[in-house]
Amino acid sequence: MVTGLKIILCCSFIALLVTECSKKSGGGTTPPPPPSNYFIKSWTINGTSVTSNIINVSRTPLIKISFSAAISKSTVTSSSLTFIENGVSQVSYNISFQNSDSSILLSPVSPLNGLSNFSITVGNSVKSAQGGLISGVSSLSFLTALDSTRKFPAITDDSLLTLIQKQTFKYFWDFGHPVSGMARERNTDPNTVTSGGSGFGIMSVPVAINRGFITRAEGFTRLQTIVSFLKNTAPKFHGAFSHWMNGSTGAVIPFGPNDDGADIVETSYLMMGLLSVRQYFNGIDMAETNLRSDINALYNGVEWDWFRQNGKKVLYWNWSPNTGFAVNVPVQGWNECLITYVLAASSPAHTIDKAVYDSGYARNGAMINNNSYYNYKLPLGQAYGGPLFFSHYSFMGINPNGLSDLYANYQTQTTNHTLINYNYCKDNPKNYPGYSDSCWGLTASDIKNGYTASSPTNDVGVIAPTAAISSLPYTPTESMKAIKFFYYVLGDKIWKDYGFTDAFSLNEQWYASSFLAIDQGPEIVMIENYRTGLPWSLFTSCPEIIAGMKKLGFSAPYLN
Repeated sequence: MVTGLKIILCCSFIALLVTECSKKSGGGTTPPPPPSNYFIKSWTINGTSVTSNIINVSRTPLIKISFSAAISKSTVTSSSLTFIENGVSQVSYNISFQNSDSSILLSPVSPLNGLSNFSITVGNSVKSAQGGLISGVSSLSFLTALDSTRKFPAITDDSLLTLIQKQTFKYFWDFGHPVSGMARERNTDPNTVTSGGSGFGIMSVPVAINRGFITRAEGFTRLQTIVSFLKNTAPKFHGAFSHWMNGSTGAVIPFGPNDDGADIVETSYLMMGLLSVRQYFNGIDMAETNLRSDINALYNGVEWDWFRQNGKKVLYWNWSPNTGFAVNVPVQGWNECLITYVLAASSPAHTIDKAVYDSGYARNGAMINNNSYYNYKLPLGQAYGGPLFFSHYSFMGINPNGLSDLYANYQTQTTNHTLINYNYCKDNPKNYPGYSDSCWGLTASDIKNGYTASSPTNDVGVIAPTAAISSLPYTPTESMKAIKFFYYVLGDKIWKDYGFTDAFSLNEQWYASSFLAIDQGPEIVMIENYRTGLPWSLFTSCPEIIAGMKKLGFSAPYLN
């Protein structure tokens, strides 16, 4: 027994010695390994696997995030799992867990805004059940689909066109300059009025009278104010007017360097409007007779031939009393300036001959295109036709139907130009959100932080309502579809006090707050040209215009 006890004590002593030696040598219990990191295995939206930066996502998405490990529920909070709209606003959401907590189901509390950018991010504070951290890509970005619900009650197409004309006319009537009656350049500048935009507004007055928006007496009084201002107050430069002027004093507001005098193109838009209302106010009373006489004096006073710059076979755009023809831009086609040559050739006092049109505007045939785009032959101009205002401004007064000359059939030109623009937007080669057969139209307009002449060759993702609306006489089906889209679908964003705002980008979620006279005017006038042809019939009934267009070699049924 003694021997056995000795053995036990000896073994215990040896064990204790080993333990102590082990402590002294730095050994001990091995700590447990750190928890493994985890990662996101997949994202699905409404049952479909997705990756980042997807578009056209449902406004009521059910988003499933599947992980490589179970998640610690207590670490999932609104600050650790974020759902953000357009980089700013937190979206409220509901969540639940599946697959033994290795999947999260997430859904917004209310439908998301249409065409907005959203991002969902799983933060580092979301841990696995074992305390692991997330690794790899931990976020998803997507763009929601358009909110296509109707924003206004349905009305007939005819009523909608009347509504657009009436609301848009308010820009020229309610917002017309209180002193001169002229059209302000844009709604953000109360003092600058525009010659060309005023011409477009003047053309809309007979439309407004015939539609019952104003009385004939009211329209006549406004025109007396405008004509008196042009006759007695606004400065003239060889009979032409400046692009911009002060609406109270008439003082020139320079449009650009050396552009502080005559603008022959803007003057032509003004004269197109004045001649049109001269034909409308055809009463024999003294007041209407005097108005017509004053308009004749203004038109006959424009020295169109002087803008040939010492007899050259081309008209020049600008002249300054300080720097002369320093701008030195010839008026050449194909573009929005056909009306300038028509009015110049039609002038009884300062006419030009056909050779100036042929050499100057037509560039001896160099403006001819005749290539096809989207299977539509384009007689004139640059590739794909350029911005749509090329087919609007001159043709507010000049009826292109049945019109032709040596260079083109203008019904084909205006129609195919529009169809090319339409089909480009429908094709959407740059994949801009929103472009479709219902959302189209590239022309000059405001853009985010600027202004540009949009076209298929200069497409920055901005649609201008005036483009499709003012093309109604050329593409009634396509334009009417766009009009309904602008009003019913986007109306809560772009339908305001003076009709449709200038432009929008569904790509950038940008909606202009601006209205421009040169974009509002064509909408009223071209809708009416589609409906009744009144503006066309007024302008082309001018004896001078008939003679001038024949002189330039044009033929059309209304010129006979």
